[in-house]
Amino acid sequence: MATLGLVEYADASPEVRAVYDDIMATRQTDWINNFWKALAHDPATLRRTWESIKQIMAPGALDAVTKEMIYLAVSASNQCPYCIASHTAGARKAGMTDAMFAEAMAVVGMANETNRLSSGYQVEIDDRFKA
Repeated sequence: MATLGLVEYADASPEVRAVYDDIMATRQTDWINNFWKALAHDPATLRRTWESIKQIMAPGALDAVTKEMIYLAVSASNQCPYCIASHTAGARKAGMTDAMFAEAMAVVGMANETNRLSSGYQVEIDDRFKA
């Protein structure tokens, strides 16, 4: 269970309900997931986080599947099971295939391995990379 519990729509303040309504409208869904319900204990954090995610994940130079797969990759690296589940679903909805998922996880695994090796060996950055 979430540390402070979850704020259900029926129990939410008008300020929280306004954010919930925007989440449902933006995502074209009829439910609020537990991440938002947990954050709703602090309405300012809920609103700020939602506004930031809405802005960052909006259409831009990167397409939706790429943004979701980047979010998924970072979530896997940070070992956040909730975010892995959420952004796997988001990436699938945006068009990610099983092959794309498998390849992304292979890249994440390799990047983590080589990052640790480079850090452990304290490898200096090549001058050509700095140019």
